[in-house]
Amino acid sequence: MGIIGWIILGLIAGAIAKAIMPGKQGGGWITTILLGVVGAVLGGWIGSALFKVGINEFWSLSTWLLAIGGALLVLIIWGLVTRKKA
Repeated sequence: MGIIGWIILGLIAGAIAKAIMPGKQGGGWITTILLGVVGAVLGGWIGSALFKVGINEFWSLSTWLLAIGGALLVLIIWGLVTRKKA
C-alpha cells in the first residue's frame, strides 16, 4: 500500500479513534487527524514487526484494526503529554 493509501487510512482511522476515545482531547480535529496518520503508520509498523501481519491491502480488516489501534495509542500518548497538571 502506498503513502497516499496510508494517509487516507490514517485520516479515517484518526476520526474513528477520536470517536472511540472518551473524554476531551486537546488539539481539535485537525491535530487528531494528523495524529491518526502517524498512528496508522505506527500501527502498521508494529503489526508487521511484532505480529508478522501483512498490511498490504487497503480493505483488509487487519490493516484497519492496526491503523485504528495505532491511532488510539498515539492519541493516548498525546493526551498524556498535553494534559494540564493540576
